[in-house]
Amino acid sequence: MFWDYFHIGWDHIINRNAWDHLLFIMALSAIYVFKDWKQVLILVTAFTIGHTITLILATFNIIRFSSSWIEFLIPVTIMITALFNTLMKKFTPKSVRLNYFLALAFGLIHGMGFANGLRSLLGKESDILLPLLGFNLGLEAGQLVAVLGLLILAAIWQGVFKVSRRDWVLFLSGGAFMAALVMAMERLPFNL
Repeated sequence: MFWDYFHIGWDHIINRNAWDHLLFIMALSAIYVFKDWKQVLILVTAFTIGHTITLILATFNIIRFSSSWIEFLIPVTIMITALFNTLMKKFTPKSVRLNYFLALAFGLIHGMGFANGLRSLLGKESDILLPLLGFNLGLEAGQLVAVLGLLILAAIWQGVFKVSRRDWVLFLSGGAFMAALVMAMERLPFNL
């Protein structure tokens, strides 16, 4: 049972249909390099904690939100994160602290994106603690693999091709922002 839900959490991130979550991970981690691995680990864990809180609250029917609004807000979180990255002047541990809070807060919104599906899966289980743990550990593992891939790309572009860190951040953040903008426009929960 644990491994089944671990696999579901893993697939929630490492999946060709998980573009919104991968874009968010890309925007969140765009400002980091390999030497920042501890900060990145805290960042990814903050996102998972936010995701977990929402999943628990939704599973117990404590909170419910319109899925059309959640699907719209997910790309909005990507756009805000990407915009924040472009406004940063320095990438010191002190200057990126706000990123942890963004990851935690936006993790709450992203958690709602899968809450309905997970709630229906967990409805069959008598004990939901182990499935939730498995799902969230799978999610965390998937996020760490995605971030590792981005850090490797950053090292290649910055080390081999001599792209400045600032230009790399602007490139990744700009790409994430534009993709999220298109996604948000496609998911508008109201008619213009």
